[in-house]
Amino acid sequence: MFRRMRRAGQQVSGDACKAVLEQEKRAAFSVIGDDGYPYTVPIDFYYDGQENKIYFHGAKEGHKADAIRRCDKVCFTVWNQGFKKEGRWEWNATSVVVFGRVKLVTDPAVKEEKLRNLASKYYPTADEVEKEMTGPGFGQVQLFAIEVEQMTGKLVNER
Repeated sequence: MFRRMRRAGQQVSGDACKAVLEQEKRAAFSVIGDDGYPYTVPIDFYYDGQENKIYFHGAKEGHKADAIRRCDKVCFTVWNQGFKKEGRWEWNATSVVVFGRVKLVTDPAVKEEKLRNLASKYYPTADEVEKEMTGPGFGQVQLFAIEVEQMTGKLVNER
């Protein structure tokens, strides 16, 4: 169903892909938008390795939410900061591309747990996480979960 990576010599392991998902903080999230046009937005996310799901939050209404309700097939792309080999000018970076299906998370207990995990990835202290979790905007947040169907990663040398 999914294509194999064309440049298989650059492919990284599943564990390397998961490490990028666990460590990096921002990704590009793509849906099939209005009139069939692709729609990609930057998002913050949390990867649950045990469930092999990616969680992110957003508004309950809007372009992204409407597109998800129309079609649950999505693409999610993340990349790390990369590195330079000593004495070289070019960057080496690992990118991960995920194809999957996104669902609205409606269970209040799951929503709270996953949003807490998500907030803990970004906020510097537990107190700040709690303040956000108990704030007035919490009820307005929609949580989404991407069920990973395919994940591939590639180490790219920019030379």
